[in-house]
Amino acid sequence: MPIAARPRADWPLAIAMAMLAGFVDAVGFLRIGGLFVSFMSGNSTQLAVAVADGDGLWRMSAALILGFVAGVMIAATMAERLGRWSPVAMILLSTALLAWAALLMVEGAGAVLLAAAMGALNVVFQRGGGMSIPITYMTGTLVRFGQSLAGALMGIAPRTGWVTYLLLWSGLMVGAAGGALSYRAWGTDALWGATSFAFALAVAAAMRRAA
Repeated sequence: MPIAARPRADWPLAIAMAMLAGFVDAVGFLRIGGLFVSFMSGNSTQLAVAVADGDGLWRMSAALILGFVAGVMIAATMAERLGRWSPVAMILLSTALLAWAALLMVEGAGAVLLAAAMGALNVVFQRGGGMSIPITYMTGTLVRFGQSLAGALMGIAPRTGWVTYLLLWSGLMVGAAGGALSYRAWGTDALWGATSFAFALAVAAAMRRAA
């Protein structure tokens, strides 16, 4: 189900999660030095180039990809086992992983934990085995934004259908800018802010489920 077709109540949480992902990715990128904790397309390219060049960087690239996939797998298992409460559990899982990574100061295993946290977030809006709102896949979001905008201009799609995709992308950009500024000021301690924000999102999701 496209994000534009989802209930409006899902949009604020999805955009806030994109902000969180952008924040964490920026901190991870700056700490690790050129690798991502949420953008696995970039890491896949880095992995291929590093292998071709015989660069030892391939180990960290591969570890981040495996960590991300592990996070997705754990969250997908939660989705099957916990039903309607699984989104809350996934966000709490991400919160715990973020806190653990902060304690490790994003050194080695800490970076992999960040990737796992981002992988888990991408399954929060899983429907029927697919991810109806991908939180960190901004290439796909921009493709949908362009398609929706073109459809609106041609009069064959809702006139404001593109807005949700733009907001999702903007959320990640705002979060990334905040992450970069926070890292410059506090280093990896900035992740404690991300951890607190993630916990607040879990509380908000729980309140919505209980309503």
